[in-house]
Amino acid sequence: MNLIDTLIIGAGAAGLMCAIEAARRGRRVRVIDHAAKPAEKIRISGGGRCNFTNLHASPKQFLSSNPHFCVSALKRFTQRDFIARLEARGIAYHEKTLGQLFCDGSAKEIIDMLLDDLKAAGGELQLSIEPGAVTRTANGFVVETQVGAMACSSLVIATGGKSIPMMGASGYAYDIARQFGLKIIGPRPALVPFTLGEEKLKPVAELAGVSVEARVSCGKTGFEEGMLFTHRGLSGPSILQISSYWREGEEIVIDLARGRDVFAELRVERVERPKLQLDTALTHFLPKRLADQIAARTFQAARLADLSDVKLKEVAGAVHGWRITPDGTEGWRTAEVTLGGVDTDGLSSRTMEAVRVPGLYFVGECVDVTGWLGGYNFQWAWSSGWAAGQVA
Repeated sequence: MNLIDTLIIGAGAAGLMCAIEAARRGRRVRVIDHAAKPAEKIRISGGGRCNFTNLHASPKQFLSSNPHFCVSALKRFTQRDFIARLEARGIAYHEKTLGQLFCDGSAKEIIDMLLDDLKAAGGELQLSIEPGAVTRTANGFVVETQVGAMACSSLVIATGGKSIPMMGASGYAYDIARQFGLKIIGPRPALVPFTLGEEKLKPVAELAGVSVEARVSCGKTGFEEGMLFTHRGLSGPSILQISSYWREGEEIVIDLARGRDVFAELRVERVERPKLQLDTALTHFLPKRLADQIAARTFQAARLADLSDVKLKEVAGAVHGWRITPDGTEGWRTAEVTLGGVDTDGLSSRTMEAVRVPGLYFVGECVDVTGWLGGYNFQWAWSSGWAAGQVA
């Protein structure tokens, strides 16, 4: 039987970070993964350039049943700490928008850095290894695999959530958590596009490919970023962000011209260009296809001179306060991350260790901590993996 100090199941961002830290402490470390290649989510992130963290990362950008749980890990291994590792490696990067950091080159540079750091620390990586049943022993745990049983004193589960099943995502982490008495906060697709039913979809599908800078709100939460109309419904950064806060049956409110005062500007246009038709005037705020739709829903091609303040306010309301109730989301197939997961009440926020199962750790996406779009989820992977790696 293979004897290991620290066995990590999952060769993604959190698993590799944990492995590096544990190996640097002199632990005999092995990382196993069912995939043929490591860190596939890193590879595909950010169009192949990996949105590896965010300059503004702090606990307030994370959702959890216990919003305080993420504080310890995020404060002890910050975005600055990970950036310092990239700079020491000589990996060039840039800020794209809203603090989002991307590699200038390929995401493979980060993967290579992690793999080189693991090797240099003496850690071992085995791929195409399917983890099976886990048994607790007097000295730790035994994990069954197709190449034989592996025994360890510390077992770290870093297999992620259920998002992107085509990459092999599964509920393995949740199964192991339940086996050892930990609760699961019901997993949901997050950072995912909305879908619409046939009746609501028709006018939206006619706008497929049109994008606007919007503010999208659900309840008291709102995000100001791009929004995209699609053949299936609504997408774009603002939609992905709000999807983490939305629940079935809830309405979202969309300001299609954020930062503009449509009513005030149309009043000025009415004085300066009274013969201007409404559909044309709306193109000053919106793409033409969208402007035409809103004009058709309000006062068609009426001249501005013929529209009273009351009518102009109605038009402005259609632009700034479009209300729609999504029928659902595109689900796990396109969800970037998983909302929910292993209940943090059963974990130590400092070490990520199961409180009642010494030696068992959960890190990364499988835990009930979910970040906003924009590099936050990778930062949680780095921080939680680092935290576990200090003790596992």
